[in-house]
Amino acid sequence: MIVKVKDICKPLEFDLSRPLEIEVGCGKGSFLTSRAKAHPECDFLGIERMLDRVRSFDSKCRRFMIPNASVLRLEALYTFHYLLPAHHARKVYVFFPDPWPKKKHHSHRLFGPLFLNALWKRLEVGGTLEFATDHQEYFETVCECFRSDARFERVDPMPRPKEVWTEFETMFREQGLPIYSAAWKSLPADDTELSPLVILPEQEPREGIVRRLR
Repeated sequence: MIVKVKDICKPLEFDLSRPLEIEVGCGKGSFLTSRAKAHPECDFLGIERMLDRVRSFDSKCRRFMIPNASVLRLEALYTFHYLLPAHHARKVYVFFPDPWPKKKHHSHRLFGPLFLNALWKRLEVGGTLEFATDHQEYFETVCECFRSDARFERVDPMPRPKEVWTEFETMFREQGLPIYSAAWKSLPADDTELSPLVILPEQEPREGIVRRLR
């Protein structure tokens, strides 16, 4: 189902007696709905910005009667920073995110100190982040990002058989492209509150960038 957020300043409510797994950029939900069907004891949350993909995810849940999977249309960094319970997620999946390959766009990439701070805050101790991409430079950048953070330890990534590949992984593998995968485990560390997110001047909306139809 689609998660309806009435107040973006109020954390979402979860059943803390049940494990939680989250996929960032869940697309149409192929991977996460497969996980949800195989693990009815766990709750699953997909985060996706594209409305047509959100609707497709919701349609899968309704058609195949998957009550333990939900999808949220919101920015991932904001969701992790403000809306999730502390140290509750046992797994977070980020598969084939936009690598923003041009250097001038690298600030748009998900992985960085702000996301790692929020990620550690939401993962349970021992919880894991599973990552995969077809973009080698981005893969190396993400690995360096985690290598510089003592709150995480690299572990073997989970096996992903063909039946649970995402739409992008299926497409990339059919094209014969190499796939780079890694995973990191959350370690015990000082648990401090997250600082409020600050929008940098260059990230603020500007007038005149909206193209109006005549």
